[in-house]
Amino acid sequence: MKNFLLEQQQKAQKIAILTQFIQSNPEARELKRAMAVKMALQGEPYSKITNLLDMHKSSISIWKQKFEALSLDGIRLIYQGAKSYLTPKQKAETITWLKTRNYWDIDELVTYLSEKHGVIYQSKQSYYDLLSIAEISWKKSQKKNPNSDADLVKKKREEILDFLNKNQAEIEAGRLVVFFVDECHLLGDDVCGYVWGPTNTRV
Repeated sequence: MKNFLLEQQQKAQKIAILTQFIQSNPEARELKRAMAVKMALQGEPYSKITNLLDMHKSSISIWKQKFEALSLDGIRLIYQGAKSYLTPKQKAETITWLKTRNYWDIDELVTYLSEKHGVIYQSKQSYYDLLSIAEISWKKSQKKNPNSDADLVKKKREEILDFLNKNQAEIEAGRLVVFFVDECHLLGDDVCGYVWGPTNTRV
């Protein structure tokens, strides 16, 4: 019980530190990191944080771990000694890193360059240029999933209807509440928007 109370007290102290930092109006990227860590400490689902802050789940974990280890120093931008350019070798390493990933996010690229090579660009265009060299472009995702299966959709729909019919009395009496994942995810069309992806590949 004492350990639990101590953990709760420590968590409250960390949240208070982050709240004060957020209210100090820090640089935009530092603010975003602080808000993500604070929400994570408060128990908010990572999916919610991702939607609100447009930050990938892995980035949330990274900044939370850094804050746990170094407090505010773990989420601050390190401008001291940061360079505004990459050497040819560093550039090649960055392009290789980009090409081996399955997901692309500007915030993660900023973090990678800052931590791996000590480089922080003042203009986002520099990051866009690296993505372009790696043949990663900003594109509209296709609406229809090329792997959609009409037979699988039919089977899922029949499964749902069969369950509802068999339990209709219990449902109507309010004794049974039903939650079902319907067949929409089998058709695709659940993510329609602009994303980073390989230039010659539909996303």
